Amino acid sequence: MSNHERSTHEHTPGGRTTDERWLAAVWPFVRDQAPPPPATVVEIGCGPLGGFVPMLRSAGYDAVGVDTEAPEGAEYHRTGIEEYAPPGAVDLVVASRSLHHVADLDDVADRIVAMLAPGGTVVVLEWAWERLDEATAQWCFERLPPADDEPNWMHRRQESWLESGKPWDAYLTEWATDDGLHPGEAVLAAIQLRLRAATADRGAFYFPGLDGVTEQDELAAIASGRIQANGIRFVAHVTP
Repeated sequence: MSNHERSTHEHTPGGRTTDERWLAAVWPFVRDQAPPPPATVVEIGCGPLGGFVPMLRSAGYDAVGVDTEAPEGAEYHRTGIEEYAPPGAVDLVVASRSLHHVADLDDVADRIVAMLAPGGTVVVLEWAWERLDEATAQWCFERLPPADDEPNWMHRRQESWLESGKPWDAYLTEWATDDGLHPGEAVLAAIQLRLRAATADRGAFYFPGLDGVTEQDELAAIASGRIQANGIRFVAHVTP
């Protein structure tokens, strides 16, 4: 989701925030792609929770997070990736839901490649907003938790769409354009142009912000053709 749609403090039933559910769900994927500790890691767009940095550091990695909204601490850098330069080449770069809203995608992709040591890995977890058709949006809207005082980003999209009076496709394109969002496939292409792809899967994305919906529930809806696969999990390597 974009910087404007960060959901750190938006709670879902069960007490955990949307971001906490997301981090817990995708951490095993990130962990499985990582080289053995004590490898060096940079997480781009770690967010106010610190992203995967606490888990990586607990697992023995030399990990830092880069984000204008990063927590305080020596392991975090409160800056944009465009202004950050690591002290040396790193073994792993993780970008979780962050590259679709950078200003210059090609520049950031070049910076990612420049950071990586020979044999290094990049893990990109992204959102293909361009595949959020009306059927997928309605499936999500029907499963939103009660908005109460903490509506999440999907509540806000539903409300602003209804207020716009526009067809869903026109509304989505206008909103994404106004927010400067890069299509998920464009993010994928920018990395693939520069690095050898190892994994490029399309799958679940929305389940952390929905009421009682698991990742498996969303994957089942994708498999049945009810909704589109809007999540992207991409892994690439620098040739040693």
